[in-house]
Amino acid sequence: MIFLPTVRQLQYLVALHRTGHFGRAAEACHVSQSTLSAGIRELETLLAAALVERNKRVVRFTPLGHRVVERAWRLLAEAEAIVELARAAGRPLAGELRLGVIPTIAPFLLPRLLPRLRTRYPDLRLFLREEQSNAACLELARGELDCLVLALPWPCGEVETLELFDDEIRLAFHPDDLPDPPGAIDPGAVPLDRLLLLEDGHCLRDHALAACGRQDLRGNGAILGTSLHTLVQMVDNRIGFTFLPRMAIDAGILAGTRVRTCPLSTDQARRRIALAWRPTSPRAHEFRLLGEEIRAAVGSWDG
Repeated sequence: MIFLPTVRQLQYLVALHRTGHFGRAAEACHVSQSTLSAGIRELETLLAAALVERNKRVVRFTPLGHRVVERAWRLLAEAEAIVELARAAGRPLAGELRLGVIPTIAPFLLPRLLPRLRTRYPDLRLFLREEQSNAACLELARGELDCLVLALPWPCGEVETLELFDDEIRLAFHPDDLPDPPGAIDPGAVPLDRLLLLEDGHCLRDHALAACGRQDLRGNGAILGTSLHTLVQMVDNRIGFTFLPRMAIDAGILAGTRVRTCPLSTDQARRRIALAWRPTSPRAHEFRLLGEEIRAAVGSWDG
């Protein structure tokens, strides 16, 4: 019979590696320093190998110790996944959930979504993080987020996605700049020297450039805005034209302005809103439930 390390022993080892200090590691594990030290010694005895070099000033891991820690991280992650799987099966959308939302979606979706979730899933503790697409995808891969609402197409690494709905991209203009707009405007007719876009890093910028077939405008600092609200104010003051997603328009971003919008005569003038998560997550069923709540929240604009 092979005697295996316990989860607790691996937790002690990982905590020591993360903190580099026996006292801080014991505090993180909510045990005494002597208990943590004894647990690691028991692990070393079990493996018949030294994992940690101890002296009064510093904690050093042996080469084998570093390799064991790498495996321990993965084993502990799988153990946590087992707990999450059982919890999700018993009570979906309960407990903690770390949700990322990109800035061109968050201000328009969350006011509709959050009240629904509070009513339908009162035991859900939702932690929200608003990040641009690149940073959010990185945090999702690292496990700092459980799932992410983003706009596709966007390279987000190895993720599973649930496409929720299409969001039309429309041209926004001041009526004095376009007094007689056609039913739909050709993106090529938009004067490029007056085209206002979000700063680099926002996926909507790339989607807008794809819509007008001008990806070569990336990096042109003379036409950048920091947010959709800023772009609307610039258009309202006749600085130029911009592109707005339909969800922002329906949420009232143009209220109090003279800005108007019209459709673009291209099939590229849209983005796909999706929910993404790691393929290894045991909470896929919960994320699909969350996706249905997002669809319902967006549908409430029509009411």
